[in-house]
Amino acid sequence: MIERWIALAGEEGGPVSNKMGGIWDVVDAEAVTLAKLASQGVIERGLKILVLGPNYPTSGSDWNTGKNRVSKLSGFDKLEMGPELDRVIVALSAAGIETLTGQRTIGGVPIGYILFNTSYYQSRMVRWKDQEMTLNNAIKTEAFDLMGLDSMNFERAHYGAEYNHYLNLSYAVSELVRGLSMAQDKTATKYEDKAISEFAKSVMPKLRVSLHCHEFGVFYAVARLKKLGIPVRTVCTLHATVPGRTAGFRTLQKVVQNDSRMEPGTPLGFAALEALARYADVVTFVGDSTMKEAMLFYRLKGIVIRNGIDVDVEDIDWDKKDSCRAKIQKFLADNLYKFCDGQCVNPESIIPIFTISRIEIENKGYPQLLDALVLQDHLLKHRLMGQRRAEDTRVVCFLIAAHGPKNKEKLPPGFPINLTPEVLVGDEIRLENMIKERNLDEKELISGKRLVAAMLYPQWVGPDDGGLGMRSDEIMAGCVAGVFPSQYEPFLLTALEAGKEGTPSIVSRSAGYSDALKKIKRRVPGLGGVVIVDNVEAQHQETVLDYALAMDYFTWTYLEDQVKYRLLCEESFSLAKQFSWKEPVLEYYRNLVV
Repeated sequence: MIERWIALAGEEGGPVSNKMGGIWDVVDAEAVTLAKLASQGVIERGLKILVLGPNYPTSGSDWNTGKNRVSKLSGFDKLEMGPELDRVIVALSAAGIETLTGQRTIGGVPIGYILFNTSYYQSRMVRWKDQEMTLNNAIKTEAFDLMGLDSMNFERAHYGAEYNHYLNLSYAVSELVRGLSMAQDKTATKYEDKAISEFAKSVMPKLRVSLHCHEFGVFYAVARLKKLGIPVRTVCTLHATVPGRTAGFRTLQKVVQNDSRMEPGTPLGFAALEALARYADVVTFVGDSTMKEAMLFYRLKGIVIRNGIDVDVEDIDWDKKDSCRAKIQKFLADNLYKFCDGQCVNPESIIPIFTISRIEIENKGYPQLLDALVLQDHLLKHRLMGQRRAEDTRVVCFLIAAHGPKNKEKLPPGFPINLTPEVLVGDEIRLENMIKERNLDEKELISGKRLVAAMLYPQWVGPDDGGLGMRSDEIMAGCVAGVFPSQYEPFLLTALEAGKEGTPSIVSRSAGYSDALKKIKRRVPGLGGVVIVDNVEAQHQETVLDYALAMDYFTWTYLEDQVKYRLLCEESFSLAKQFSWKEPVLEYYRNLVV
């Protein structure tokens, strides 16, 4: 009899408030899908699933206080997954490693959550090789002995606190997994009589522990386990690479030129942690571009296992789309009237589109998008000469990008149409200036100078965001199209999330999603529910024009041909359904249990 445990670890591997998207979505989806597959008997039913990650007990305890993340397990059940795990947690506590635990059940299968607070490791004293030192120094000393990690050098860098956090988190993850993998032997050998001990080993369930680490922040856990000789099956997944993120939109050129030199400013400590993926039994990448980067910078080889999305419904919720779009249109019309010279705008004449991403202006292709919106304005004006409805039509593109969540109590009325300067920070200021330089400010809609506007939405969206007050899925459902012009994007889940809501999208060729689309055999040709724009080989002006034409295609089809527009929505929805999490998670599972 085998008792199998699978632990999933990541820097976002735990429910964290005020966090939109990212690795947490992937870890959560993998845990939930594993539980569903176990409950259905597709994989072994007795599987035990753990999610391991950081615990930020108070606002500001994050290594990056600007994020203000606070871990919460409110609403979760008490962790009750067996005496072996209980003993390990007690042992961790005795060693100075505090945990926050909880449990939820999916399809009758429990998922345990164990979150580690690493913020006090630099003050907690421990005994290490007959010397008194802080737990953090003990961890760094061992890491140097095992891997040669030059932590003393890395922690002097501007990212030093973050590096220490990752190293400490990885250590805690590896200690829990190590304790769990050794639990059977410790239990069996407690008997003094050798015969009884051997009998205990023979009748006890055989524990098999596997560890899946997402992203470099927890890769040291895998390397440490391998160096200590702990029998754990391991997988490391790279969603991007540290040097690739630093080079950003220049990464594609570096791959083509086989230029493995890291750009100035690359956090070498993070790169050193990322290179530890070589100790894993299997290395995976979310897309072809990430695999090429890893080969270029680290000579890492592995397999591509794409990201997915859960689509739990059979059909598009057209009522949701209509009601969400009406809410967005009314919000825009009311606030344009209130804050933009008091001229009435017909809500139904407003066509909302959106983009949503981290605020990395060049990497996310915002210059190209803004230039394309200027061209779309001209295309729309030319329609005034011969097509009905063009004169009243206004296109508003939400640019949803922020450095972090904002307190709604500090936002002005009518946010984000009424966007006062004190609200903006960092690149939010730069992006707003880029909008105004192109006369794409929403005030130009009222003056008639523009028929197309770009509206910066510098907030993590949600019901309590002080603006639209809508979840991201509701905004996606209500918008006529999504546009994702990234110059550097290892995968792009947001296009799938838009497709889940039946919203067509425009995707850059450099996004990993466009590579994945090539492998879909059942894609309906000739409709274009997802339009791919070449931003790799095409000239800049060609790329900008293609974005403008694609946005014009979706908005005008919506206005003039509802039957065709619904077909575009259906194709986008169909593609999202084909990218379910089932196959990727099954592939992860097969590599974890070999």
